[in-house]
Amino acid sequence: MLFKETKLKGAFLIVPEKLRDERGFFARSFCKNEFKERGLDPEIVQSSISYNRQRHTLRGMHYQLPPGAETKVVRCTRGSIYDVMIDLRKGSRTYCKWASYELTAKNYLMLYIPEGIAHGFITLENDTDVLYQMSEYHAPKLARGVRWNDPAFGVRWPAEKPIMSGKDQNYEDYTP
Repeated sequence: MLFKETKLKGAFLIVPEKLRDERGFFARSFCKNEFKERGLDPEIVQSSISYNRQRHTLRGMHYQLPPGAETKVVRCTRGSIYDVMIDLRKGSRTYCKWASYELTAKNYLMLYIPEGIAHGFITLENDTDVLYQMSEYHAPKLARGVRWNDPAFGVRWPAEKPIMSGKDQNYEDYTP
């Protein structure tokens, strides 16, 4: 696996190294030792799948507070997404900055999202699946979010009127 640091400190784009032959390819998608060697949290205690029936479905921007703050590894396993991360770590040199990546079933890219970074995505195709691997168990009482179009961040999304839950649409303005 190749770990390419994103413009958000501590967040990485993970590129599988494909070993090809006449059958196709083989690539490692996770290795605890490789994560540890880079100082990344290798603990995975929970995995989830997000199925999204329609193009332009937006989920986010979510995070959990300590003691349930979680690191995530995210991959699109069917279809494609525009994946967004927002740094909410006060004191970070990238505080309130955002980064986006297109993750697709065909490009096999993954994102390592450290705790303190809000995460969300919008689907670019119908019938899109996203796999999440988390370092902490989901804790509803610690779950938080910031609004997808909050002017404090200025995220540029590829759709103006996404399909969203009421909860995700109505987070209050973020105050840096």
